[in-house]
Amino acid sequence: MAQSPVRRLDPVLVDRIAAGEVIERPAAAVKELVENAIDAGATAIEVVIEAGGRRLIRVTDNGRGMSPEDLALAVERHATSKLPDGDLFAIGTLGFRGEALPSIGAVARLSIVTRTHDAAQACAILVDGGAKGPVRPAAGATGTRVEIEGLFGATPARLKFLKSDRAEGLAVADIVRRLALAHPAIRFTLAGDTLSTIDLPAEGADEGGALRRAARIVGADFADDALPVDVMREGVRVHGFAGLPTAHRGTAAHVHWMVNGRPVRDKLLSGAVRGAYADVLPGDRHPVLVMSVDCDPREVDVNVHPAKSEVRFRDPGLVRGLVVSALRAAIAAAGHRATSQGGARTLDAIATRKPQEFVQRTLSGWQAPLQPLGLAEPATPYGSQYEQAAPLFPPASDAREVVASDGDDAPLGAARAQIHANYIVAQTRDGLVIVDQHAAHERIVYERLKAERAAHGIARQILLTPEIVELDPAEADRLVAAMPLLEAAGLVLEGFGPGAVAVREVPAALADGDIHALVRDALDALIDGADLPVDGRLDRVLSSIACHGSIRSGRRLKPEEMNALLRQMEVTPSAGQCNHGRPTYVELKLSDIERLFGRR
Repeated sequence: MAQSPVRRLDPVLVDRIAAGEVIERPAAAVKELVENAIDAGATAIEVVIEAGGRRLIRVTDNGRGMSPEDLALAVERHATSKLPDGDLFAIGTLGFRGEALPSIGAVARLSIVTRTHDAAQACAILVDGGAKGPVRPAAGATGTRVEIEGLFGATPARLKFLKSDRAEGLAVADIVRRLALAHPAIRFTLAGDTLSTIDLPAEGADEGGALRRAARIVGADFADDALPVDVMREGVRVHGFAGLPTAHRGTAAHVHWMVNGRPVRDKLLSGAVRGAYADVLPGDRHPVLVMSVDCDPREVDVNVHPAKSEVRFRDPGLVRGLVVSALRAAIAAAGHRATSQGGARTLDAIATRKPQEFVQRTLSGWQAPLQPLGLAEPATPYGSQYEQAAPLFPPASDAREVVASDGDDAPLGAARAQIHANYIVAQTRDGLVIVDQHAAHERIVYERLKAERAAHGIARQILLTPEIVELDPAEADRLVAAMPLLEAAGLVLEGFGPGAVAVREVPAALADGDIHALVRDALDALIDGADLPVDGRLDRVLSSIACHGSIRSGRRLKPEEMNALLRQMEVTPSAGQCNHGRPTYVELKLSDIERLFGRR
């Protein structure tokens, strides 16, 4: 087959090829038009779509508008007002390529009506399948209205790759929400035949306005669970709101990042979030956060992707380190705080029970005859089973004082009871707290081990007789290879023939524990953290050790032990969740409890 000679492509064909890179679906067209409106200084932007954006996309703004001369150039390829000095390394706007409007006009019917604030009338232009019409006078308010009809009508093959109208509409809604998060001072509205109307009023440009906008988009409970973050280093500022670890979600869809006002999905930033939350979240859960990175435009390249959805930092190590340290500091500063929704979910679960059915079920299972209420002295709840157990840890210095003074002013209150030998019920000034004793103590032990390691190394105890643990040969080899790391975690072992290890020293806190189970859990932690850096793998091992060194479920506690646990929770970082990301306690407000009983 003879090779065809080299020739120039038709300009319309060039625009259609460009459209395939920039406008791959209706949501991408909406993104380009809304970004243009933001760059034009709009304070209100309205988006309307039909058939998921295939049939119609209309974006109306109250921005600066364009003159007839600018409008004629705006639909020409590579014509833009956003690079006044042509410097691609100092981009301060969202749109700058000059490809969006001509690319859309090449594959659809594009009409634009625009007017500047000092113009006597508006002007309009029509581009249909690449054919550009003249600029003509028109009626219109200050700002710009762009309509796209029959998207990809000029390239029907492209339509086969689009999803359903509803799926495309949801993608448009996601784009609008992300841009709205980045620009809370602008009002955004979105209407369509396949989705619910979105109306986001303009909020302030300050921190309060940003939080209100975030709560409207990621959920009203975010305002109660958000941790403010604002740090700066070497000209890079990281600020926004990070959700409490216990307010986690099943997907990363609620992790929002903006770079210089531009919503991005960046691998570097996503990895930094995983690193920051690795210690407080299970591997399959994700936090909720709305964060921004602001820096000199010369320090970030926004021109690495046709859709401008990815960026590249000049100093990625600085940015990643700043993000990780900022998020970890915010989580640590939250102390024992847990999500406010834990109590709400508990109340919802209680409220769904039908009281009559509950009483009937309870009475039907009660074998003893009912007796009238008497005034006999109740048996003491603390019997000999408590006296047999040694104290788990010295009571906090104010534990007895808390009991004596009712302790309502303490953040987690004063212990009143232990139920099912696993849950501590404490009374606070305005409600009650239910604590999972094992989960709470697991976090306390874990943080204590980390502090020991950082200060002077984890205290170890030599076993009088080494403990031999039989394993699969490959597993034993993995443990032997990790001996230096395990020793840093307080676990000293060595190979003992094929398929076995000899444990010679263990963390002092676990001297009387199940060493076989400890070794196997440490092995699992090494496997799970195989892709993590050394510090991450060490934290995984310490987490498994802490689980063995904590109060077990079913252990009955004395009142002073329960109060000591509460006091230690209050001063332990991240005590609101255990090492696996589960909440350690739920709080019920007295007003909510009264509502359950019809008192409110």
